[in-house]
Amino acid sequence: MRDTAAGPRLLLRRLRELMAEPLEPQARLDRIVHHIALNMVAEVCSLYVLRADSVLELYATEGLNPGAVHLAQLRLGEGLVGTIAASARALNLSEAQKHPAFAYLPETGEEIYNSFLGVPVLRAGRTLGVLVVQNRTMRQYREDEVEALETTAMVIAEMIASGDLSRLTRPGLELDLSRPVTMRGMSFNEGVGLGHVVLHEPRIVVTNLFNEDSDEELVRLEGALSSLRLSIDDMLSRREVAFEGEHREVLEAYRMFANDRGWVRRLEEAIRNGLTAEAAVEKVQSDMRARMMHMTDPYLRERMSDFDDLANRLLRMLLGHGPEALANSLPRDAILVARSMGAAELLDYPRDKLRGLVLEEGAITSHVVIVARAMGIPVAGQMKGAVSMSEKGDAVIVDGDDGVVHLRPQSDVEAAYAEKVRFRARRQELFRELRKRPSVTKDGEHIDLMMNAGLAVDLPQLAESGAAGIGLFRTELQFMVASTFPRAEAQERLYRDVLDAARDKAVTFRTIDIGGDKVLPYFKGAAQEENPALGWRAVRLTLDRPGLLRTQVRALLKAAGGRELRIMLPMVTEISEIRQAREIIDKEVRHLSRFAHHLPTKLKLGAMIEVPSLLWQLEELMAVVDFVSVGSNDLFQFVTATDRGNTQLAGRFDPISVPFLRLLRQIVRAGEKTGTPVTLCGELAGRPVSAMALLGIGYRSISMSPAAIGPVKAMLTELPLDALAARMHETLDAPSSEVDVRAMLHAFAEEHDIPL
Repeated sequence: MRDTAAGPRLLLRRLRELMAEPLEPQARLDRIVHHIALNMVAEVCSLYVLRADSVLELYATEGLNPGAVHLAQLRLGEGLVGTIAASARALNLSEAQKHPAFAYLPETGEEIYNSFLGVPVLRAGRTLGVLVVQNRTMRQYREDEVEALETTAMVIAEMIASGDLSRLTRPGLELDLSRPVTMRGMSFNEGVGLGHVVLHEPRIVVTNLFNEDSDEELVRLEGALSSLRLSIDDMLSRREVAFEGEHREVLEAYRMFANDRGWVRRLEEAIRNGLTAEAAVEKVQSDMRARMMHMTDPYLRERMSDFDDLANRLLRMLLGHGPEALANSLPRDAILVARSMGAAELLDYPRDKLRGLVLEEGAITSHVVIVARAMGIPVAGQMKGAVSMSEKGDAVIVDGDDGVVHLRPQSDVEAAYAEKVRFRARRQELFRELRKRPSVTKDGEHIDLMMNAGLAVDLPQLAESGAAGIGLFRTELQFMVASTFPRAEAQERLYRDVLDAARDKAVTFRTIDIGGDKVLPYFKGAAQEENPALGWRAVRLTLDRPGLLRTQVRALLKAAGGRELRIMLPMVTEISEIRQAREIIDKEVRHLSRFAHHLPTKLKLGAMIEVPSLLWQLEELMAVVDFVSVGSNDLFQFVTATDRGNTQLAGRFDPISVPFLRLLRQIVRAGEKTGTPVTLCGELAGRPVSAMALLGIGYRSISMSPAAIGPVKAMLTELPLDALAARMHETLDAPSSEVDVRAMLHAFAEEHDIPL
C-alpha cells in the first residue's frame, strides 16, 4: 500500500532545512520552488505574490523562463492565477488552456504545459499569493498532491508575512500585506484615535510548523480536543447559562463543531502530512475562513464565525496561551480591533493605554459601546474584515466621528489626522478653561449642565468636565459588566464612591434598567421577546421581581447616610407604578430605621418620561414625584415608532423637528406650572445645536456625556437666550410643522457668532 503522506513529509522536512539556512530571500524562494517541483514530479513550480495594487507578480519559478521573474504579472481575477487569488480556491485542471479564465503570458513560455494545479497562499483567510505546479502531460492531480501543495503554501504565507520578501519588491511598490486600507462602517462613539493595532483575541502565530513525530502530534491534538469539548460541556451545564436563547445556541454550535468528525479528520490528515498539531489547526482554519469570506448566507457566515472562534480556542489550548499577559504588553497607543467583545472584557484593558476601539460587529446600543462611551474612547463599528486585514502592531486611525478606519495609513492621511487630533486637543484645552466659569448665558440665565455616568471609571470626569452634578447615574452598567448579580455590598460600595466623588453636587441614581437591549446573560426568567424595547424591562421588571429593587434601594439608602438621595424610576407608564415603587422604598426605610442605620437626610423620588402615555397624565405625575427627567432617546424612539438601533432609519427623522420639540416644550411647561424640576438626559443634550433648541424651549437643566459639556458650555456662554426663545416659540407656534428647525438654529448661531 502506497504511503501518500511520505512525499509531503519529506518536502516539509526539506523546507524546514531551507528556512533555517542563511540565504538571501530570492535564493531561498528559488530553492523552495525547485524542491516543490522535484517532490511533486512537476516540470514547473511558480510562486506569484499579491502586491498592494492588486497585481500578482511572479516572484520565483522552476521550469518557466527565469527572465520572467518580477516581470510577469496578472491582475487580481485575471487568468487562472488571478482567479485563484480572487476566489481563494484551488484549481486542478488536466487541460489548462481550455479553461475560460486561461490567459497566455508569452514571456513565461508556459504554453507547452497542459495540466495545472494552483492553490492560494493564505494567512488568516487572506490571500497573499498563488502557488502553481504544471506538467506537459494531461493529468488530474491527486487529492494528496493538492493537500501537499496547500500545506507548502502555508509555509510560504508565513515567509511573506514575516516581511522577508519586501526586500525583493521594486521601488514604489508594496506587497498586499502592507497596503493601506480604508474601511467604512458606522460611528458608535465620537472622537479620533491614532495608534497601533492590538487584536482583542490575538491571532496566534504558529512558528513550529513541522512535526518530528506524527503519532505524538495526534495525541496532542486529541488531548486538546478533549479539553475543548469538556470546557464547552461545562459552560452548557452551568446554571447561569442553562436557559434558551442566543447564548445557548452559540455554545451548542461550538459543541457541534468540536465533535464534527469531518473537521477532526482534516486536522489529522494535515498532521500525517507532516504538520504540528497547531500548524494543522491554522491550516484548516485558514482554508475554512477563506471559504467563509465568499458566503452570502448570513446564517452560514455566523456559524462559520463560531467555528473560527472555536479554532482559536483550540490553538490557545495547544500552545498554552492565556489572556493574562496581554494587558501588560499593550503599546501606549493601543487601538483594540475585535469581531465583538463584552463590556467586562473592555474594562480589563488599562484605560490610559487605549486610544480607540474597532468592532466588526455590534450596534451603537451594544453593552461594550456604552462602556466605551463612558470611558471616552472613540468607537467605529460594523467594520467587516477588520480582524483579518489587521496585523498586530499595524498603524491605524479610528475616526469615530465619521465611522471610518484607516489601516496602515499613508503619511499624508496620518498627517491630516494628527492635525485634527491637535485641533481637538486645543479645543479641549479651551473647554477646560471654561470648566470653572459659571454656566450662564450671554443674558444672564443660569443653566445646570449635568453629566451622565454609570461606572467607577466615570467619576474623575465629574471634576474634569466641570459638571454641576450627575443628572443620570445608570446603575445597570454595574450589572452589565459583571458575570453574576452584584451583591448588595458591592452595590453599596459603588454608590458610596459616587456620592463621595460628587461631594456637595447632586447625583440622581436611576434604578436598574435591564431588559430590552440590555440583556444580562446570567439573569434567568427573561423570555425571548419579539419586541424587547416594548417589553419586560426597567421598572416593569423590577416591580415584578421586587427582590432586585429592594436590594438596590437598601444599598442606596445605606450609601447615602447623612446625605441627600435622589432615586429615579425608568420606563414609567402609569402613576400606579410610582406608588408601588414608593411602597418598596418606604418599607426599606422603615427596616433600616428599625436597626438604627444612618439614613439619608432627604430622599427625593423622580420618574423618567420615556413612554408617551405619560404625556396625557403630566400633572398627575408631577403631583406624586419630586422631579422628572426626560429620556429623549427612548421617548423619540417611541413617539416616531423607529428602532434607534436600525441603521436604515437612523437619519430618517430629526429629533429637533417641530413636532418633537412641541412635545418637549409641553413637558417643561407642565413642570413650570406645578413647580416640578425638569431635566433632560439623552443624546439631544450632548450636541450644541440640539442643546440650543432645548434651552430655547425652556429647559434649564440638561445631562450629557462628560465630553459634551465643554462644547455645550462654549455655546451657551455666547447665547442670547431671550432672543433665541422668542425665535423658537414663534417657530413652534406657526401653523406649519414643515419648518427646518436645524437650519434656523444654524442661521441664528451664525448671526450671533455662537460656536457650534
